[in-house]
Amino acid sequence: MTSSSPVMVRVTHRFKASAERVYDAWLDPAKTRHWLFVTRENTPLVRSEIDARVGGRFSFVDLREGEEVEHTGEYLELDRPRRMVFTLMVPKYSQDRDRVTVDIVPLASGCELTLTTEMAPQYEEYRERTTRGWTHILEHLDASLGDGSPPTANG
Repeated sequence: MTSSSPVMVRVTHRFKASAERVYDAWLDPAKTRHWLFVTRENTPLVRSEIDARVGGRFSFVDLREGEEVEHTGEYLELDRPRRMVFTLMVPKYSQDRDRVTVDIVPLASGCELTLTTEMAPQYEEYRERTTRGWTHILEHLDASLGDGSPPTANG
């Protein structure tokens, strides 16, 4: 029997950078090109387009084994520097949309980011892979801000 509850994936990362810097890095196309959905080869995104407003859309295109793969979505909530919520879809693989929530808590030094992805129940088998993927992405974000260690080769 298949559960009808969404699959919840939660990843937390502490940054030395301020909540504002971390938040803004999600909405700056020039910055996202170097950390968001970047492949293991550390190749910058082919394209990064962002309309950073509620109802605005984004499109990120990465290169996977020589093939372009687009990630699209819509911003549902933007509350700088504490929270953003957006949908996420990779049309090449599925028309299903995940819901991604990014919560950022300022700390005395830096901030803590918790990213929660809600996926359709049929994606339970992708829970660990999704956790690893978001962990890798947040490590790249940290490195791109110049406040953390470079990501490891196995990312």
